[in-house]
Amino acid sequence: MKIGEKLQNLKFVLSDGNDLLSNDFLGKKLVVYFYPKDDTPGCTKEALEFSELQKEFSKLNTNVIGVSKDTLEKHQKFIAKYNLKINLVSDEDLKICKSFDVWVEKSMYGRKYMGIERSTFLFDENLILLNAWKKVKVKGHAKEVLDFITN
Repeated sequence: MKIGEKLQNLKFVLSDGNDLLSNDFLGKKLVVYFYPKDDTPGCTKEALEFSELQKEFSKLNTNVIGVSKDTLEKHQKFIAKYNLKINLVSDEDLKICKSFDVWVEKSMYGRKYMGIERSTFLFDENLILLNAWKKVKVKGHAKEVLDFITN
């Protein structure tokens, strides 16, 4: 996705059991952040930072959702374990990840594999992409997104 493009109408399967289409988010800003896996150190820190700032995002008329390919059951356990305040989306079939181009080849210790590139996308009230952060460094990222919205 490029800045200025409109979010296509995708189906989001939320951890709270609801299914929403992209268009259901019209009227509020939307932060969609992608992360590799529930209950791993970096992903936990990122989810906690977004959760800690949830009230501030709400005051700015902004929804925050996290997306990984984990199952709804894993998401629910992750949310309960850390008392997360944000919705998580299960993308087991990778349709959302692929539409955002975050399902990429990665490399660790010389081994190549496919995985989710940690990325965040911010949409305005009309679902037009305002900003994108790729290859995100976790520490302080949620605050960085919040600051971008307020400035």
